This record gives sequence, C-alpha cells and structure tokens, in this order.
Amino acid sequence: MKYFNKVLSFRQPKSKLPALLRPPKANEALKNYLKTHSATRAIVFFRKLWRQNPSAVDSYSSLYVLKVCTQESLTVEGRQLHAMVKKVGFEPVIFLQTCLIEFYSKMGDVDYARRIFDEVCCKNAICWTSLITAYIDNNMARKALTIFRQMLMNKIEPDQVSLTVALAACADLGALCVGEWIHAYTCRKYGIKIDLCLSNALIDMYLKCGQIRAARRLFCISREKDVFTWTSMIVGHALHGQSVEALDLFARMRQTRSSVKGSKPSVLPNDVTFLGVLMACSHGGMIEEGKQYYKSMMDDYGLWPRLPHLGCMVDLFCRAGLLEEAYGFISGMLVQPNALIWRMLLGACCNHGNIELGGKVRLLLSKLDPTHTGDDVTLSNMYAGRGLWNEKMMVRDSIGCRRVPGCSSIEVAFEVNEFVAGDNHHPLKAEIYNVLEHLMGIVRSHSHIPDASDINSY
Repeated sequence: MKYFNKVLSFRQPKSKLPALLRPPKANEALKNYLKTHSATRAIVFFRKLWRQNPSAVDSYSSLYVLKVCTQESLTVEGRQLHAMVKKVGFEPVIFLQTCLIEFYSKMGDVDYARRIFDEVCCKNAICWTSLITAYIDNNMARKALTIFRQMLMNKIEPDQVSLTVALAACADLGALCVGEWIHAYTCRKYGIKIDLCLSNALIDMYLKCGQIRAARRLFCISREKDVFTWTSMIVGHALHGQSVEALDLFARMRQTRSSVKGSKPSVLPNDVTFLGVLMACSHGGMIEEGKQYYKSMMDDYGLWPRLPHLGCMVDLFCRAGLLEEAYGFISGMLVQPNALIWRMLLGACCNHGNIELGGKVRLLLSKLDPTHTGDDVTLSNMYAGRGLWNEKMMVRDSIGCRRVPGCSSIEVAFEVNEFVAGDNHHPLKAEIYNVLEHLMGIVRSHSHIPDASDINSY
C-alpha cells in the first residue's frame, strides 16, 4: 500500500495540462463512453491520454476502461490494460481487483479470476460476491455455494447482493436447505432489507426447488412487483402443471394499473412471460387459448416469437396428438427450426405410434444432428411399440456410439451430491446400494411386476 501511495504522489501532474487531459475531465469522458457503450472511442481516448501524459491516468481512468472491456468482451485490450495496471502499481486497489475478477469471468477464465481473488489482501463482501458470480456465470453453481460458505466462515457478512447471487446458485442446484437458511438469515439479520431483487431471487429459488406454495406466499406479500416477479410466478405455475393459476395470474398482471388515473397497465409482459403462458396452455391442453395468446403476443405487444415460443406451440400440438398440425407449423416457421423442435415431434410420434411421420422426422434430424444417438433409440422404441422387431434391431445395431450418461443431484445436509449413470465412485456407495436393495425388497414383497409394454426407457 505504501508503494501504491508513492506511485500516486509520483504521478501528480507537475505542470498545467490541456483541459481535455486533466484527470477529472478525462475520467468524466471515459465514464460517458462507458455509459454510451462507445468502446472504440474509449480505448482510443485512453491510449492517446496514456501516450501524451501518463500522469493524467489514475486508478479511476483504468477502472472505466476495464469496465468498457468487460462490457464489450474486449479480451486483448483488457489483458493489455491489466498489464498496465500492474506496471504502474494500481493492482492493489480493491475496486480494480474486483473489476478484474469480473473481466476474467466474462472471458470464461474462472481460474485466473480466482487467482486475482486470492491475491486480494483485505477481501470485502464485494470481492466475495464477484467470485461467487463468476462461478455462477460459468455454470459452476456448486462451486459458487462452496465459496459462499467460505465467505461466511471467514466472518464476512453478506449483503443483499451476496444473498441474491447465492440464491441464484441454490436455484440452479435445487439446494432448498441452503435457500431456506438464506431466507431465514434475511429475516433475522438486522440491516438486511429484502428489496425487489432479493425478493425475486427468493421466489425464483422456491419455484425451482419445487416449493410453489412458499413462492406464492412470498409473491402475495411482496408490495413491489415488476415484470420479473410476475413472470417467475407464471412460469412456476406452468411448470408445476397449474395452468389455470398461471393464466389467472397473467390476467391479473395485465389488469394492474399505476397510481395515475386512466393510465395503461404498469407492468407489461415480456417474451419470457408469454413463454410461461404458452407452457401453461400446452400443459393444460388448451389448444385454442394457446393460439390466441400466440397471436396476441405479436399483435398486441409487438413481441416477435423466438425458438422457445415456437417450441411451446409445437409441444401444444404434440401433447394434443395433432402431429400433422405440428409438422405443418414447423415447416411454416419463418426461422430455421433447430433439432430440439424436430426431436419434440419425433417423441410425440413415438408416443402416438405414428411411424410414417416419425421416419420422415428422423430423416430430417439425421441431417441436422447426425451424432445424436437418442433419435435412433426413439425410432427403435417406436418400431418395438408396433411389434416391428426386425426394424427395431436394425436401428439399434446401426447405433455407433453410446449416449452421454445422465446426471442427477440430491441435497443432503447442506451438501449437493451428483450422480452420473453407471458411476460407482461415490464414497458412500456401499450404504447407497444397501438402501436400494432394501427398497427393491419392499417392491418385491408387494408382488410388483414391471409392465413389459413400457419399453420407452433405454
């Protein structure tokens, strides 16, 4: 820190500078470039400033440019700036270190982000939150919860942002116990205010952990609701098969008004909201309602459907057994349908025994995604369901590689355990197999006989 202070004192301007190059004006310009997403102008201005008068560059100048690099994913420029920061001695500045963690996280280099975090001398809640966010953004929610626990063990009190980020990890993992502990912590801890973001995170966590009633209670007592609050509950009801509740909530959302008399609805649905609405129609078998909402999305709100919306419509037709209508809808899409949408129709063909259409869809999938072995398995099950055993064996024999094994997870004693199909490396495997044998014994004692016609599992 002494060295850092010396660097700052050494770099004070000794003569009058042009107004453009004075640090406050320079920083203000860089800040404006950051706000307006003018990445090129910010980089050019900073380089010119550095060449003409390095003493005009301070830690805030570096921070604004680093944020620009993070914002626009400028990997090379960000690494160059990091080298400059180390060279002039700004690296111990904690807000620069935090921004560097965010930068390398955005670039996908979580290991280097962790390395910078480890070099921070006095870690505060913001540093810990940045690292937790880095792991979540790079699909490492389990590691994020581990870091959150370490943060608590180091007696760093989390703030609203820390708790919101930790709840996102709980939602991804289905870690209900940790999520409930965080909820209890927010209620008993003095100074922690459940703001809109934290409230939305709690609702989302309970929904993704299957606690629809707890989420609905929180939703009802929330004084402030934005589009994300309404959308989370609508999607949650839809995913839990509560189609009527989801559509009723959507109707209430469209009726909410601001305090200004005669004003328009204060909360307008977005494309994710309509995703939940279409899912509700699909799960509830509401064909005509789904068509109306799909049309309303474009006509009333100007929202152009994305592939997930189109997939919901295909699922709506498939669940109702309208396979030809689903095929016509896919064929008439203005965007190129992906393999997932065709695969949805293939599964429906298997469930409804439509071999002719199923073969046609499988041919299309072989061109889009030829390495996906699950499509051949679905086709072979379709043949088996119709008693065409020779065709089934021909398809199964043509499979050249195994499918990627499935993975499941369960939370026990605040620890999330993951299991891969066929994996026996868990340290408690002996106890686990003993419990499974006990359960199988109970099943056999009740004379349960598996249904031989159910051949859809592979």
